Amino acid sequence: MDLLNTLVDKGLRRELPTREEALAVLATSDDELLDVVAAAGKVRRQWFGRRVKLNYLVNLKSGLCPEDCSYCSQRLGSKAEILKYTWLKPEEASQAAAAGVAGGAKRVCLVASGRGPTDRDVERVGKTIEAIKEQNEGIEVCACLGLLSDGQAEKLREAGADAYNHNLNTSEATYGQITKTHTYADRVDTVEKAHAAGLSACSGLIAGMGETDEDLVDVVFSLRELDADSVPVNFLIPFEGTPLAKEWNLTPQRCLRILAMARFVCPDVEVRLAGGREVHLRSMQPLALNIVNSIFLGDYLTSEGQAGQADLDMIADAGFEVEGAGTTTLPAHRSDLADAAPSGGGCGSNGGASLCGSGAGAASAGDEAAGCGSACGGCSGHAHAEAAPVLAQAEPGALRSDLVAVRRRGAGTDIAPNA
Repeated sequence: MDLLNTLVDKGLRRELPTREEALAVLATSDDELLDVVAAAGKVRRQWFGRRVKLNYLVNLKSGLCPEDCSYCSQRLGSKAEILKYTWLKPEEASQAAAAGVAGGAKRVCLVASGRGPTDRDVERVGKTIEAIKEQNEGIEVCACLGLLSDGQAEKLREAGADAYNHNLNTSEATYGQITKTHTYADRVDTVEKAHAAGLSACSGLIAGMGETDEDLVDVVFSLRELDADSVPVNFLIPFEGTPLAKEWNLTPQRCLRILAMARFVCPDVEVRLAGGREVHLRSMQPLALNIVNSIFLGDYLTSEGQAGQADLDMIADAGFEVEGAGTTTLPAHRSDLADAAPSGGGCGSNGGASLCGSGAGAASAGDEAAGCGSACGGCSGHAHAEAAPVLAQAEPGALRSDLVAVRRRGAGTDIAPNA
């Protein structure tokens, strides 16, 4: 296809595709899907080889959020039965992080529900960062605490944070339909605050909330303009007890096209396969590794993920390798810019790049709270609920929400926080 050849050429040059080209990727047919994946794979291998970065999330504070994000099981008024607890102590968070590091994680993301941190919260997280880095030499730490006030990003940087995550989630045009208690501009402001403080900026999206192709292209183009080091792509987990509980809009094929579009628009950044991959990509997850160069290990905030060992096996079986701690995630041209940037500098093809490589804290749809990300538990995973019965003779390309039941980490279970 001429389109794909053009996109590959542009990706290898770090040139921005046109909106029409990005939309055309989302409009390709299932018959063209493998060609789309192969084309995105050429761009991925140019900048990241066959390396896969593993990220591990520690949930510092769960539930009880005052924000009304429609996708989130922790939202104001949520009826979802989820784990709820207040701040973990630094030593507890460090112990949880150690489990992820033992499983091969290169980055730990510290997540807390809520609109945004108080200055006291920032100090608390700073002590947690220090505890984690003291126990895990060379580990990268990303904070994901919601909307930041002036000076807080600088304090996190001084405490040792390498990155800050705050997702845009959807396009500016449709953001007000998803959340009323804060604005799209609030989210952009927080990403810019992190950037200005010298933190590696991480910001992504949630697909499957009823958005149009135009919305998806808009948000990915906005992420390119913000120049995030890391773009986590999440797929909505329709949680019972949330306004989007019935939104089953994704097929594995559409998920792959969305990931490919993100790769073409953001060719040399860390594109992360994040929340909802197990539910929506299912057996197609290994194919997605040809497009993305990063995943999370283990569980999410309020739902169970794939067992960590299964992830490691998947990476090996697909012919990829886990990225080691001594390897810089981002390609050299982005990392080299960081050496000359003040305070670690900005990142991306438009400016400086953070030495720490990627951002973290991707949001699992149904798991995010006011800008925080998805949090995983232990690498070993947990016992899974029995899947729903499979419908016979489904039409090719049809939605198959019957294939996987959302596995809730709910109150009353024997699953401890970050176990």
